[in-house]
Amino acid sequence: MAARRFHQLVGTAVGVAAVALAAAPPVQAESVLLVSKGQSIQEAVNRAKPGDTVLILPGTYQESVQVTVPHLTIRGSGDRTVITPPAVPGGNACAAGGYGICVTGTAEQPVAGVTIESLAVSGFTKHAINASDTDRLTVRFVLAQDNSQYGISVEKSTRARLSMNRARNNGQAGIFMANLTSGEGGALDTQSAMISGNDVSGNRIGVVARRVRNLTVENNTMTGNCGGVFVVGDEGTPRAGALSIRLNKVVANNKFCPANSRLPVIQGSGIVLTGVENTTVELNRITDNVGTSPLSGGVVLFPSFTGGPNSGNTVKDNTALRNGPADLSDRDTGLGNTFNGNHCLVSAPAGRC
Repeated sequence: MAARRFHQLVGTAVGVAAVALAAAPPVQAESVLLVSKGQSIQEAVNRAKPGDTVLILPGTYQESVQVTVPHLTIRGSGDRTVITPPAVPGGNACAAGGYGICVTGTAEQPVAGVTIESLAVSGFTKHAINASDTDRLTVRFVLAQDNSQYGISVEKSTRARLSMNRARNNGQAGIFMANLTSGEGGALDTQSAMISGNDVSGNRIGVVARRVRNLTVENNTMTGNCGGVFVVGDEGTPRAGALSIRLNKVVANNKFCPANSRLPVIQGSGIVLTGVENTTVELNRITDNVGTSPLSGGVVLFPSFTGGPNSGNTVKDNTALRNGPADLSDRDTGLGNTFNGNHCLVSAPAGRC
């Protein structure tokens, strides 16, 4: 009797489901567009619809890829999928700009929900990945190396997640997040963007957060750069700040980088705050960053080069050892900056350890 009852219930459920399916409008299934060596990634992207995945098999692909489709996933096969500059310049706006992969929206309509993962991008004259006017961008398990400017650059974007990437030997920042790459203006509210779990080495600066707010930089490893982490603001309104820099390993960033139009010589800089407010630097391990630049040292507070002071920042519970000229350096005249509970040996001025 129980078995009959079960079958009756199943039959009824199937009947109801059939009626519901008959009444429901058709739903287009998400597609996987496969790209093999010798084929074009861009052609697959051009055919893709929101929700689709472009799956790239192992091989070297000489092209730049322009993405404007929302909720698109571009997935490679790890380091065996390599994107390098096209043999013939041109082809799309991304290639013309000297970038590897571009995700581009507009101020009125940011491109949302794009994921780039599990591939390598190398050798471009500008950035490996260049994103502008995006929302909820995800970049993960990407190797961005040997590009002339940035490894991964995100501007005018909100709620980005940059995680578990490797950014190596890029001419400027390994990972860069800003209100504008080229331009001034007040700080952008990133709406809790996250830079986490990345391995960043051999760049001019490991991670740069410029004129942004509400960003977390955590659990990253920065070593062998000229500088580890730079948080950059100025006197603009709203001011840069309200960031969390925590649980990072910032070790021996002692590569020498000459001065440029924006910054002096950089060498031996661990974590630098310049012209920002209400930022917390905590629970980081900052060791063996040594140099003679004005920005050298473990944790350095330095006034903005446009005159904006640091104010209301908290440096606490960090391990900062063997940095030079000091483990903690307060070279600013701003108000309300505090140093508490840090394990260090040398501070300038004295009394910060």
